[in-house]
Amino acid sequence: LLLADSGKFTFTVPAFAARTGPVALGLVLCTVFLRFLLLPRYPIPVPSGADDFGYWLLADTLRHFRLANSPHAFPEFFEQIFVLQRPTYSSMFNLGQGIALALGWILFGHPWAGVLLSGALLSAGCCWALRGWTSPGWALAGGVFAMMQFGPLSYWTNSYWGGAVSACAGCLVFGSLPRWNTHRHGMYALLLGLGLALELITRPFEFLFLLTAVALALPWLDNRARLVLIATPVIGIAACLMALQNKAVTGAWTTTPYVLYRHQYGVPATFTFQQNPVPHRPLNQEQQLDYEAESAIHGTAPETLGAYARRFFFRLRFGRFFLLPPLYFAVFAFLLQIRTYRQLSIALSVAVFAAGSNFYPYFYPHYIAAIAPLFLLMSVEGLRNMNAWRPAAGTSLFLLCCVQFLFWYLVRLSSHDALTEFESWDFINWGDPQGRIQIAHTLERTPGKLLVFVHYAPGHAFSEWIHNAADIDSSRIIWAHDLGDTENRRLRQHYADRAVLLCEPDATPPVVRMYPIQNGPFEEVR
Repeated sequence: LLLADSGKFTFTVPAFAARTGPVALGLVLCTVFLRFLLLPRYPIPVPSGADDFGYWLLADTLRHFRLANSPHAFPEFFEQIFVLQRPTYSSMFNLGQGIALALGWILFGHPWAGVLLSGALLSAGCCWALRGWTSPGWALAGGVFAMMQFGPLSYWTNSYWGGAVSACAGCLVFGSLPRWNTHRHGMYALLLGLGLALELITRPFEFLFLLTAVALALPWLDNRARLVLIATPVIGIAACLMALQNKAVTGAWTTTPYVLYRHQYGVPATFTFQQNPVPHRPLNQEQQLDYEAESAIHGTAPETLGAYARRFFFRLRFGRFFLLPPLYFAVFAFLLQIRTYRQLSIALSVAVFAAGSNFYPYFYPHYIAAIAPLFLLMSVEGLRNMNAWRPAAGTSLFLLCCVQFLFWYLVRLSSHDALTEFESWDFINWGDPQGRIQIAHTLERTPGKLLVFVHYAPGHAFSEWIHNAADIDSSRIIWAHDLGDTENRRLRQHYADRAVLLCEPDATPPVVRMYPIQNGPFEEVR
């Protein structure tokens, strides 16, 4: 990409950069390859929290071609954060991320394959989206940025929470808008509708912001009525799919699993301008602590302009997630060169997401993942502006970003883990800090069908261990709360054909023992 010209470096466009197919395939394969190289030191992520397990349950349900699961006869033993027990046994999450995990599970035998594939497609999708706005060479640079920022070292790739699916939805939307003006082909209207539909079934609240971003773009679009007419039915199909999930899980077409879970358990938190929710069912110790923590973060004081502003400016730091540090200058260069409403609509769309998401007391970057391609677009356009001001200035920043990524990637690939504490924005699973892998290995070596009671120490919170398959009764290993020997006897009788174990995740290290029958001695399972 770089050639010496009179002692200066200038960005050139190789022939392959203009070939969409090979470039997209190359970005996908490169993203997958870079993560595969890390597998010996950083293996496939182990689910380690309520969000992960909630999405696993959703994916397991979908891969069996169901939208919900029948409730268990003893739901009190299987209470799990972010999972409904009544009227159905189902995850509270929306379909988008679950579909990605389910496809990976079906095609490759593990849900993480869906995570990795969606992240790889995001690199290619960002390049495709940027091709509608800028030159092929700079679009390729944007795809490389996406791979570096959201690929092998990102929590979007190394957890099951999601991010890449919503970002791919943004790629479809923002890549279709300029192409509609150029070609006026119905395919781009369908892709626009598909992007909005994917965001609707992935993050319904942020879908409103993405729809607003499309509305902001309408003034510079041609033949707007035809665009809306073609895209709307695709969104309608997604809305029907949401309604089907609502009906299957909650029994009501318009009540989402998320809303029902909040009604029953008091979490997740409401918007900052609303009162804290009130649980409508008894909570166990773990659920009570989670409710108290989320209520404390939400607070009881009424929302004020000052509180909103403080929260907004604090969250500006999360822009670091979407931009390597040298690109701060590039975004500034883009903003300085805004001359048309089309350029302004890019910045306005980012502002809409930032302002709208600020009404929720929590924030994670995957909430606004749909505008990931806009951050990259501002970056590459800013770099191009910098090259126009001073030869090779933008190209030099591009190289600096590549050097930064390669440095931290090689740190991860090598054994210099002490350095990783200085790069706090990367996230990649390493080791077994919660003892889950060791416990899993112990259970794998234990023959037969197992019933594992989980005994939490007082004050245990925010580390979910209860997790079961969509069909609990047919699982080889069933995890259940330890409710005391009297209550546990009912479940032991229900699963009389299973060996009974006791897991203590708060021990140091966590341990699995044979369940003590009639107050007999513990026998550790090895």
